[in-house]
Amino acid sequence: MFWRKKKIVATPTGVSTTGTGTAAMGTTPPAASAEKSAAAKTEEKKSEKLPGPKFLPDILNNYLIKQMQKEPGWLRGLSAVMRPRPGTEKGVEVRVFSDSEAATSNVKVKNYNTLDQYPKLILFEGWFDKESKKVELVEKRVIPKIPIFTEKEIQQQVAELSENKKKVHFYLAASPAAGGPLGRGAALVELNPDYPAKGKKYILTAVAVDEMEPAGKGIKMFDSNDPKYVARWVKERHFKATG
Repeated sequence: MFWRKKKIVATPTGVSTTGTGTAAMGTTPPAASAEKSAAAKTEEKKSEKLPGPKFLPDILNNYLIKQMQKEPGWLRGLSAVMRPRPGTEKGVEVRVFSDSEAATSNVKVKNYNTLDQYPKLILFEGWFDKESKKVELVEKRVIPKIPIFTEKEIQQQVAELSENKKKVHFYLAASPAAGGPLGRGAALVELNPDYPAKGKKYILTAVAVDEMEPAGKGIKMFDSNDPKYVARWVKERHFKATG
């Protein structure tokens, strides 16, 4: 009977013979994984402790009006999220955003850190110190100034709608919609494509505004054959709030 010799293969030093160790599998060691998990939980807890959105503190409100020439009525639609400023006792870091813009973008701003993911919502960013009364703010995004039309001008634009220009919009300071430079979306006036066979000539919809443009389907408010009636409804909501 002949016996086969067993072939012996040398195993390199320091390499697992089973292939199930961390070096062989390329997986993160349990200790390192636990450390990452603990660090992530710590960050979450820190974020949870930060305060939620608040009305603009007086020190910021006054600074924006006097130093940055912003309209008081517009500021009423803004909120601030804050956190302690590192290396100071009373300093506070702040970000200012528009509630209506956040709503239009379907973003729920929980605290200062939320806006890390949505930088386009930040209007102003900086810090202030109530004790020293010092404020430093940078305007991150400028909201364009828009003309405020008279009722007669609105009526004229509505009456001029035709096959070449079938719709026109006016920004609103009061409506069920949100966003835009006046805070409450826009009135979108369109020609009824089925008129005169069906319905009235003009259809008015309150729509959200995203980056200065009407967005989404909106909410139909009414239809009418009278451009004067349409203009009156729009003008009652098309204004810059002051005071």
